[in-house]
Amino acid sequence: MSNIPEKNPQNIEEVKKLLENDHRIKVAGVDVDGILRGKILVKSKFLSTLEDGFGFCSVIFGWDMHDKTYTEELEISNCDNGYADIVAKVDISTYRRIPWEDNIPFFLLTFYDPTTKEPLYVCPRGLLKNILNKYEELGLKPMCGAEFEFFSFKETPETMAAKQYNSPVPLTQGMFGYSLLRPTSNQNFFYDIFDELKSFNVNLEALHTETGPGVYEAALAYSPAMDMADSATLFKLAIKQIGILRHGIMSCFMAKPHVDLPGCSGHLHFSLKSIETGENIFAKKDSSVECKNSFAENGSSNPKEWKDTKFMSDTMKHFLAGILVGLPSIMPFLAPTVNSYKRLVENYWAPINVSWGLENRTAAIRVISPPTSSASATRIEMRVSGADINPYLAISATLACGLYGIENKLPILMPPLSHVNKEIITPEEKMNLLAQHQEKRLAKNLQEATHTMMAKDSIARKVLGDRFVDHFGKTRLHEWKLWETTVTNWEIKRYFETV
Repeated sequence: MSNIPEKNPQNIEEVKKLLENDHRIKVAGVDVDGILRGKILVKSKFLSTLEDGFGFCSVIFGWDMHDKTYTEELEISNCDNGYADIVAKVDISTYRRIPWEDNIPFFLLTFYDPTTKEPLYVCPRGLLKNILNKYEELGLKPMCGAEFEFFSFKETPETMAAKQYNSPVPLTQGMFGYSLLRPTSNQNFFYDIFDELKSFNVNLEALHTETGPGVYEAALAYSPAMDMADSATLFKLAIKQIGILRHGIMSCFMAKPHVDLPGCSGHLHFSLKSIETGENIFAKKDSSVECKNSFAENGSSNPKEWKDTKFMSDTMKHFLAGILVGLPSIMPFLAPTVNSYKRLVENYWAPINVSWGLENRTAAIRVISPPTSSASATRIEMRVSGADINPYLAISATLACGLYGIENKLPILMPPLSHVNKEIITPEEKMNLLAQHQEKRLAKNLQEATHTMMAKDSIARKVLGDRFVDHFGKTRLHEWKLWETTVTNWEIKRYFETV
């Protein structure tokens, strides 16, 4: 079979034609941790589900990533409702074949409420779909990019289990960011990633080594938001499967797998396209006019201008303002695990405060615009998120906050880091600006972040809804409780003999 991806089907008849020589089809949906949960269906069963969907056990939203039911039973799936079925519907537009699994056909699922027939409120794809519909009503189409860093090891699940996940052997040694030397040591793995992902219809823009033993970074091709969420989720699955099945290599997307090395980011890029014209509406049409900051534009007495906003449209400013306001309350979507917060520490290339700046990689939000990029490439980069994100939820939360800013025409109330670091302001002004940024310190752990998200009047509740926030919050508190009651190796080593 050709390794060129086939055209996505537009209707059920086209699906039947594409599958005429197949007898089995793989399907999968995504849980709140970003883990694909699925099965293989015989073709006759698969085809019979295309109109109305099929029953799928709701327990995938009632247990954690290790199939342990949540400490506090949740509304959607529990003993009282018998872990009843929800409805899984095939999205035929996600058709592709898995080249490393004998080219078996594959489709993604979206989960629906069997009573209301609406997307299930806890379904990550359904959540993102609802947010994208709101943008569509405004004539806007969100576009996204994703970059993932990941460590790779000369290990398998069996060897890691045998050593109780201690001291994995790095794929390569040393700190070799952007190296041409290190990829050649494992070039079959390196090139398999490129070639197999292309056949899997997950398109890369670039792949290179990052600084650290066995670290790679991959940039996925800029795409519409739902396509990017699908591709990012399938990318992580593909890297793991290709490595283990073909090369005896395990790849790890933990945010911080090593205490003494930088962690793994999962940076996300965002812009908005006009559905009518196709133009990037983040780009300022007339950049010859100096762009005053959002204080001045909204009638404030503050007349200062920020060069960082010169090439930003008003819509982009409102979008950015919404994210800056909502960022503290959406942290569990950008840093969803206990481990996530060990990446977000000082002096390790990760942001710790609510902050933004033009082409500033130390900020939480990096603005990318002329003069360092073309106007058509104007966008923002979310730099808080780690490689451990559920892409659907991280993209949903960011876009929802951006929409909140647009709908409410929010001004940017925080100066860019470039302004904070300018030498021409007085020491007193600089101290005041630094204090503003320090006051907006992001959560230091998952418990703190979850409590902020679940607060009564949080931005997360306003933009994502109470039911989803309550459900997701309880799953994060479950994760925190497991951590709180775990006795770690650090404790054993430190206290076993000495106390």
